[in-house]
This record gives sequence, structure tokens and C-alpha cells, in this order.
Amino acid sequence: MLFSGPTPSIDDLRREARRLHKSYDAGDRAARERLRELPPRGDDRALKRADFLQVVARERGFESWPKLKLAAETQGLDRAAKLQRLKIALFHGQMPVAQALLAETPDLVEGLFGLQCALADLPAVRAALAQEPRLATERRGPRSPILHLAFSRWHQLHPELRPATLEIAALLVAQGADVNDAQDGAGGEKLSALYGALCVSQNLDLARWLLEQGASPDDGESLYHSVEMGAQDGLKLLLEHGADPRGTNALLRALDFNDHGAVELLLAHGATLDEDTQTIPALHQAARRGCDRRMVDLLLDAGADPAREWRWVSAYAYARVLGSRPLVEALEARGVTAALSREEALMAEAAEGRASKGAYIDPDALPPAYDGLMRGLAGRLDRLGQIRALVALGLPYDTPDAGDGVTPVQAAAWEGYPEVLAYFLELRPDMSHVNAHGGTLLGTLLHGAENAPKAEARDHLACLTLLLEHGVALPRKAVAMVGRPDLAAFLHGWAQAHPGQVV
Repeated sequence: MLFSGPTPSIDDLRREARRLHKSYDAGDRAARERLRELPPRGDDRALKRADFLQVVARERGFESWPKLKLAAETQGLDRAAKLQRLKIALFHGQMPVAQALLAETPDLVEGLFGLQCALADLPAVRAALAQEPRLATERRGPRSPILHLAFSRWHQLHPELRPATLEIAALLVAQGADVNDAQDGAGGEKLSALYGALCVSQNLDLARWLLEQGASPDDGESLYHSVEMGAQDGLKLLLEHGADPRGTNALLRALDFNDHGAVELLLAHGATLDEDTQTIPALHQAARRGCDRRMVDLLLDAGADPAREWRWVSAYAYARVLGSRPLVEALEARGVTAALSREEALMAEAAEGRASKGAYIDPDALPPAYDGLMRGLAGRLDRLGQIRALVALGLPYDTPDAGDGVTPVQAAAWEGYPEVLAYFLELRPDMSHVNAHGGTLLGTLLHGAENAPKAEARDHLACLTLLLEHGVALPRKAVAMVGRPDLAAFLHGWAQAHPGQVV
């Protein structure tokens, strides 16, 4: 269910929109928070009643008020709300939510072909195609049937359905579905069926089948994201089918995880080091991600240039500033050093745990290579001491990075590090900042709890407790849409105990 308690009527929702409009015009903080979370449009025109109806609809998972109203009139609001929540759960991989909704209403997807594909309901798919073959290629919403199938994580809860996913794929393709079909990503990139099967749902059998049927291994996303899976099976599969690692940044992504095996595989299949002068060089990336000596030596032996600068900073200076001892020692062993500026020398002392009392850096004197430095460190628990020392030196601690607009406190929340998050909260950062992905601090935390590569090993629940104890507003949409059962139960309990914090 989207919300606990009785299901509101359309008239109830209209009245809610009127109240929201009046509260917003009166400057009510909670009302303005709701509009900031889900802005009805991106311009500065005066808001009208329709805009507040739009917010009310979007809080319940509907794209617009007309779509909510139509669903309510044709299905009843309670069933429409459940169905909309199921669509969102399947789209975002919130399988416990999907499981609960289907247990409560087993016929919820009856007649909905795309969702039947996502749920690997082979009998329903076969029957529907026998009656209407055109369904195989009919796109409703952002996904076609083959994309519903490929991106669905339902098989993770029901592994016995994996053979059915292959049979459904074959039925769809026999009726004209394209194995290279793709949907638009948040940044306009194309996310293929192969990417969905391999990197999202991690259905390796379906990914192999798609490749065997002619899916391109060079789809712009799959190789890069295959190194995030924690094992090299997906990467090997793509390389075996001719994926070209050049120009994909897959090697740099493998460095994010200090994955020696992935780097070795990519190098063996033609990956080149430092081919793009605009991209961070491999040695600088190794310093940024805290890679070990084995990885550093692997890169140097493969031809990484120890003398190359990036944004006016040498690999040696960068490693000193970030506290990457393996890279510093490897370069010194090869006779490679470089002079550090005054600011770099002070930051290097901070990285090495040596205090410089009374000394301050001039942030404006730092080369652009250090833009976003604090945000990067906030994602590493082992760098908390360094973070404290850099703040003492005067390095800005609340500046968003240039790419994603993510602040250090948001990075700590996304990664699920309560110790780092607590420190940044002590510094009184801008709690209202919205990053380039539309994420607030709370939203970024909840997204990380479900999507961070190592979320299962982190403590997002402790981070969530910290934020709420710190007074962060709790949007009703967040309570309704969270996918992790433990976080959902906690948020529901908190909302009941602290109704004044719910906006």
C-alpha cells in the first residue's frame, strides 16, 4: 500500500491539493518542502491549482493528476494505487515490495502484458501473444516487453523462473522484438536489454542468450557496469563476445573496486591506459580510490605514464595529497618524485596524520585536480581522520562536485557511513541542497541504501537515524516509496512517533 489508513477519495485528494496551495502561499515550511521535493515544473511562473494537484498525484506515484484520476475512475483508487506502486517497485528493483503487493492482490497484473513479462509469467505471456502477437513490440511507458523482462529482478526472489525468462525472450523475438532494444537513462544514455539483463537484474543466462541472438556487447554501458557486479562472470561473457574495452572507461571503473582480475582481463583484451587526455589518468584514479600496491604495479607495468599530469597535478603530488602510500612508494621506488606547492604540502601532512596547527590553505590556490576532493574522501571510511585535518586547514567541506552536484555529506549518506555522516552533520552543512540528480540528503541516502555497490555491508539504517534525529523533514513519498523492508518499517514507525516531522 502507498499509505497506511483508509484510501482517500478523489475529492479528498482535491481538498488536499487546495490545503497545500493555501499553506504554500502562506509560506508554510512543510508545504514548501513538498514542492521542493517534487517541483511541478522547472520554470518560475506563478503556481496554479493544477500544479498542486500534480504534486499530490506524484506523491502517490502517478506521473500526473489526469493519470491518477483516470486510474481511479477505471480501477478504483485503492487498486490503482497498488498497481502504480507495483510498477514502481518492479522498475526500481524493490522486490520485497512487489512480493507483498502480489501476495495481497494476486490478480493485480491481469491483462498487463509488460508486467507479466517482468514477472516471468510464461503461461500468461504465451496466451497473450497467441491472441495478440503485436503485444511483443508494443511499448507502453519507458519499457517495451523485452525490456520489462530483461530489467526485472523478480527471478532473484524466484530463481526457478530463470528458464522461463529465456522462453519468454524467445517468444518475444519470434514476434519481432529487438534484442538491441533500449530505454533512455536518466542522463539521456541508452540502456539496452543486455545491460538490463547483465548489470541490473544480473540474469547471466538471459544476457548470454541475448548475445547469442545478436545483441551488441558494445552498447556503451554494459562493459563499464559489468565490473560493478563483484564477480567477473559478466565481464568475461562480454569480452568473449567481442566487447571492445577501448573508450569505455571500464578500466577506471574497475579501479574504483581495486579489482585486479578485472583490470588484468581488460588489459588482455585491448584496454589502453590514459588514451583520453580529458579523462583522469589511471594512476591518479588509483590514488583517488585507494588502490593497493599490487594494482599500482600492475598499472605501471602495463605502461601507465608516471610523469603525466592531470589538471596541472602530477601523479606523485596527487598521491601524496590523497594519502595513497602504495602509489607514493611505487613511484619513489622508480625514482619518480615531484615538488609540492605550499597548499599541497599542507594537505599531504594532513593525509599522513601530521597536524599543522595555525596553518591554513588558500582554496583558490588549488589546481582544478582537487575539485571535489572532499566529496571523494567522504565516500571512504578510512579517510575520516584526513577529512578532519583538511577541514582544520580550511578546505571547504560543503561544496558540491562539478559533475553530479553531490556534496560531501550526501556522499557519506549514499555510501552508508554513519561515522563520516555524523562528522559532516556537526559542521552544519546545507541540508536543503538538491544535487544534479534531483536528490535531497534524505533521498540520496535512501537511493544509496538500495543501489550503492556494497550497500549490504554498510549501515544505512544508522545513517537514516542520524538524519531524522538531526531534524531532517520526512516526506510522505519517502515513507511510501522506500524499498528495503527494514528501512520501510523504521520510517513508518518514526512517522507515527514524530508526525510533526512528516511533510
